[in-house]
Amino acid sequence: MTWHTGRLCAFDLETTGVDVETDRIVTAAAIRLGGGAPTEPRTWTADPGIEIPAEAAAVHGITTEIARQQGAPAHDVVDEVAEQVAAALLAGIPIVGHNVVYDLTLLDRECRRHGLLTVIDRFTDDVLWPVIDTRVLDTHALPYRRRPSKTQGARQLITLAAVYGFPWDEQNAHGCEYDALQAARIAYRIGSVAHTPRADWPEHLRAERRARFHDPEGLGLEELHHLQIRLAREQAAGLQEHFRKSDPNAVVDGSWPLRPWVGDNA
Repeated sequence: MTWHTGRLCAFDLETTGVDVETDRIVTAAAIRLGGGAPTEPRTWTADPGIEIPAEAAAVHGITTEIARQQGAPAHDVVDEVAEQVAAALLAGIPIVGHNVVYDLTLLDRECRRHGLLTVIDRFTDDVLWPVIDTRVLDTHALPYRRRPSKTQGARQLITLAAVYGFPWDEQNAHGCEYDALQAARIAYRIGSVAHTPRADWPEHLRAERRARFHDPEGLGLEELHHLQIRLAREQAAGLQEHFRKSDPNAVVDGSWPLRPWVGDNA
């Protein structure tokens, strides 16, 4: 069994913003699927205890009023989500997501905010693994893809869905369950291409310049995890170099799959 054909736990959060250090969980999904077993979806809606900015609500559709009416207390949701993620890792099931370092880091900070055990505290190792990140793998596999438009990035989930042959439902997009499942599908497709001779790839992938799908071929989960640590570090360094052409002080954190904790949060 290769790394993409076993059991996976698709994971995604929708939040009050994009700052992992200060923003809060609004909805979460941790969905076990694949590996020849039935799909086991778990989803949550939380009352984050703060106002949900209009910009965030416009993305995921959960307003402050909806969260207060339908959401469970944030403390309880964070505890349950962390327990589900830790349980998957303890069972050797990889956590799969798109730019999952964001989700895992924000969950870590939420645990600390509520005085709960973090996922690492609940795990038997001092690092979170195994994790599969479609953004890291895709950036490595197809490094020269351009953004489809001025408003759509080259590495957005909607872009990857198109590249790997999956339809996109804008009405359901940005819901945590939908995004988690899309990431799992994309991870499976990347793994499938990695284990397929280049001559049998879809034509549009064969046409890509310097496609590097075969690097994860045949790796075990631990080897794949360590490959992504290296790739994430290299990708961040390249992005930082690019940003420093216009901002000499630009810093891009290459930590993966969890950004280190450095102090007390708000």
